[in-house]
Amino acid sequence: MLRDIKCKCQIVKNFKPSWFASVMGTGILAITSLLYSKYIPVLKDVSHILFYFNITLFFVLLIPWILRWIFFRREALNDLKHPVLSNFYATIAIAMLVLAADSIVINKNMLLGEIFWFVGTLLTIFFGILTPYLMFKGEHVKLDHINPAWFIPPVGLIVIPVAGSLIIPHVSGGMQEFVIFLNYFGWGAGFFIYLSLSAIAMYRFILHHPLPNTLAPTIWINLGPIGVGTVALTNLVKNSSFITIKEPFFVFGFLLWGFGIWWTIMAITLTLYYIKKLKLPYAMSWWAFTFPLGAYVSASHTISLLFKLQLIDHIGFVLYLLLVVFWLVTFVKTFIHTYHGTLFKD
Repeated sequence: MLRDIKCKCQIVKNFKPSWFASVMGTGILAITSLLYSKYIPVLKDVSHILFYFNITLFFVLLIPWILRWIFFRREALNDLKHPVLSNFYATIAIAMLVLAADSIVINKNMLLGEIFWFVGTLLTIFFGILTPYLMFKGEHVKLDHINPAWFIPPVGLIVIPVAGSLIIPHVSGGMQEFVIFLNYFGWGAGFFIYLSLSAIAMYRFILHHPLPNTLAPTIWINLGPIGVGTVALTNLVKNSSFITIKEPFFVFGFLLWGFGIWWTIMAITLTLYYIKKLKLPYAMSWWAFTFPLGAYVSASHTISLLFKLQLIDHIGFVLYLLLVVFWLVTFVKTFIHTYHGTLFKD
């Protein structure tokens, strides 16, 4: 009995904030499965199964996350101040935004979507300000700490309009103005912060040694703001009645999607390089293979519908199949390491 208690305490103590990236990855797989069910009809059922599984997963992970702040606050604060781990705290908020989109698009439950969205949006803004603030005021950030995980807080801000824009037509008056404000604030702040951090990341990639192999999967995070930015912008423009000329915004989204093709090729190439030269041991960072790629798959489908380009939809479907492989491998690896307790060791 004492051993069981000690084991559970160890799980809570070493429960890292990056766990909610699994909810993000599963949520985006659910949505993209629904989008491409036109090619494989059974994917519609898969999307619903993933949705309910993901809701359960979120609340299961929420228990140790909360308990850690209650019983192991020092460890939780240390992670919050860490120049790499701190960025993963935003995943709990982004997970809520993803669940909001899943609830509205897959489950057709606007009320549940609104609850997840409002709570997730406020938390996303909180971490989107807190994480950079801790870096700005500290002297603990070094060149070695620069990695694409820094994109996570701004990605969260860009995710806000994905579901938030769908809520705009369902509210009115002052509430509608507030929702519009949150959506435009989120996309504007997140996108331009991403551009700034992208320049810093490029600097590290070109002039510094490669990322540690455990952080290699974070290279795929670059696809997050590109894919989410395209989908969020499109949804926002479609649901903003005050924008009368929408085509220029759609064209900008197309250009942003084009940038994503370059990053997809770069991410695949660098991943193969790490596998061959530096090895790629399993870590929770493997979930970075899923959500960013899924966001770009969703963007590909969105662009194909906007401009009636079947080729882009085919590209998106091929990348969807890659996403399924990434998710399955990462899920199985995570399950095995969780079962053996290796993810909760000091």
